[in-house]
Amino acid sequence: MIIELHLLQSFPVSNLNRDDMGQPKTATFGGAVRGRISSQSLKRSARQYFTQNGLAEEETGVRTKRLLHQAAARLTEKNLGPEEHTRLIVAEGLATLGFGIDRSTQLTEYLLFVGRQASEFLAQYCIDKQAELIAKVEEKAAAAAKAEQKKSAAKDGTQPPAKPAAKAAKIKPSKEQLEAAARVLDARRVADVALFGRMIADNKGFNVDAASQVAHAISTHAVASEFDYYTAVDDEKPGDASGADMIGTVDFNSACYYRYANVDLGQLGTNLGGDGDLLARTARAWLYAFVQARPSGKQNSMAALTMPHAFLGVVRDSGTWNLANAFLKPVDSLDLMTDSTERMLHHFGSLRRFYGDTAIRSVTAATVSGDLPHVAVDDVAPSLDDFASRVLTTAGVSPREQPETLVPAP
Repeated sequence: MIIELHLLQSFPVSNLNRDDMGQPKTATFGGAVRGRISSQSLKRSARQYFTQNGLAEEETGVRTKRLLHQAAARLTEKNLGPEEHTRLIVAEGLATLGFGIDRSTQLTEYLLFVGRQASEFLAQYCIDKQAELIAKVEEKAAAAAKAEQKKSAAKDGTQPPAKPAAKAAKIKPSKEQLEAAARVLDARRVADVALFGRMIADNKGFNVDAASQVAHAISTHAVASEFDYYTAVDDEKPGDASGADMIGTVDFNSACYYRYANVDLGQLGTNLGGDGDLLARTARAWLYAFVQARPSGKQNSMAALTMPHAFLGVVRDSGTWNLANAFLKPVDSLDLMTDSTERMLHHFGSLRRFYGDTAIRSVTAATVSGDLPHVAVDDVAPSLDDFASRVLTTAGVSPREQPETLVPAP
């Protein structure tokens, strides 16, 4: 079973998701420049709301390069030595498990998407293998000291220059070490890893296939970036001094976005190890969090804290329809939201008539204003909670007990 969520959301003056030049991201679609919010930005924003929608913190993950630091701090808490010493032990532990470490920063080579217990599991592995790992640390320290002696002797001219040290080869983990790595990376109870997937470049066996696909949001109309020229004044400057003490510009746009995401409940259930209760709570958290997701870019100076206006939820057995082509021709109107809603629902109806709807179990629509063309009256939900309840119930993942929803005020 698949749940599809289509949203229309208008943002006033904002710079929610910047490119490398600091400008709002754009894309050319249908021959016109559109405002764009990346799927990565939307997913990160949605993840911030999972614990407000029925998931416990330990059921969510973290994306980090700092496993070494966290595990080393835990070893220090257990009186295994100062942190500069325990970091060396954990670095050896990570190396034996097959993870590369940048020795200068003591960060993993890439971001790891793991459960919140990962550092605890890693710390326990290092405790279990403490003698072996300390021996490796001491062996490397002795080799480094010897190399330094040779370097000093070569500098004094008493010995020929030493050959450059060969780059350390990555260690191929044993079966036991792979099992330990699997415990560290276990994501069977980590909702956001189960939803958005994970790729481990060094070991594909730890990859998790994503259950949810999220599109880049694009504006339903053509967009031109503008800029705000600002000045700031020193509050403590003498009264007879004039002029600005700082000037600059900030880019922004204003746009009505089409947002789309889906979740494959079969894949999600597999990723969560078949736990039906966690599956239901994760599906509900996904739906509400995706509605609530608002990227944080420049929010302190622009406060573009609007909520979605129009909703379309589709539950189907197979197949997925992104409705972005409803806006292939940019909407050109002074009533962008009304006309964008009409376009989206009309396009969905056209696809339904042309391709058939035998795979569709239910269609539910809702708007803040209540105006919904091209939708049967019985398919219209009067509120977000009713919308979510209908979608989740049809999909067979309605949680038995629904916690209070924390929806930010529009």
